[in-house]
Amino acid sequence: MKAAKQTLMHQMHISMQDVERRKQLLGLTNQELDELAAIGGLVAPRLDSMVEDFYDNQTSIPEISTLIGDLDTLKRLQRAQHQYLLDLFSGNYDSDYVNNRLRIGMVHKRIGVEPKLYLSAVQTLKTMLMKLLKHLLPDADHYEAIAVTLEKLFMFDTTLVVETYVWSLVNEIKSSKEKIEQYAHALEYRAQEMEELSQRDPLTGLLNVRHFSSILNSVLYAAQRALEPVTVVFIDINDFKTINDQQGHPFGDKVLQVVAEAIKKVARIDDHCFRYGGDEFCLVLPHCTEIQVQESVVPRLLECLLEEGLNITLSIGVQQTDHINGYLDAMTLVNGADAQMYSCKKRIKESADQTK
Repeated sequence: MKAAKQTLMHQMHISMQDVERRKQLLGLTNQELDELAAIGGLVAPRLDSMVEDFYDNQTSIPEISTLIGDLDTLKRLQRAQHQYLLDLFSGNYDSDYVNNRLRIGMVHKRIGVEPKLYLSAVQTLKTMLMKLLKHLLPDADHYEAIAVTLEKLFMFDTTLVVETYVWSLVNEIKSSKEKIEQYAHALEYRAQEMEELSQRDPLTGLLNVRHFSSILNSVLYAAQRALEPVTVVFIDINDFKTINDQQGHPFGDKVLQVVAEAIKKVARIDDHCFRYGGDEFCLVLPHCTEIQVQESVVPRLLECLLEEGLNITLSIGVQQTDHINGYLDAMTLVNGADAQMYSCKKRIKESADQTK
């Protein structure tokens, strides 16, 4: 349930059983409260004058005068104080009484009244009230009994108000903590985005070569532990310089993007696809064999390019490493795939020369 639809007692988890227990701890009996209520009619006519004197005293304190601020606020406070004093002698100390006390604490906290100022104001009010009662109650024993009861009731009220201060501060801390956590999550997400962007080639969206070595070494380490093969594939766009020279760099960029998209389509979720540099691409394929690449990956890649209608050819080199033949280190594996790619390029060039 929303806080706005709950009383402060509910929000602070204060039950009427808890209220009665607080009274017991203070030794505040129903008989005492009844005796206090019995003199309410005697006290009520004198409260306006006492409230005025009280605020004359309070507004002489610069910090309090600044907090009050204007005449309208002062009048509202005077009315609220008058009602507060009436409630002390009302004889009704139920949930409404407790909620009103909690609300007093909440209001004072919201307007910035420090606990030390509130407690000093309570002491001043109590002193004034005791002085008034001493004048109204000539019987010393009666006055003493009422004074003791009021002392307990003021303590009861003050604990509620102070508890509200503490509860409000705890909520502020929780709220601040939640905001900090949300900000931290946002920063973390942004950092991850930036890290992801730093790993990506801006033109093709593939991984850039900056993290190639670390990723390949991680894949090889995982493969050795699982006794699985790893295959590296090098891809080069044939005659890319001629494409750029004859059709312009924008068209060359489009060719790179089309090849990159084709690579993304054939890549599995665990594969790592790089723009290795210029018109070269490199694929690191965990738990994948050279035969799988030649029979599945390469045909599907070429098919994707044909669907785009680009008249280009690729030189592709493939190198596998596994536990059967002994794992190659990262550099040897890369050099092997690179050499295979250049052998393929050489064969394509020789074939083209023979055709001329």
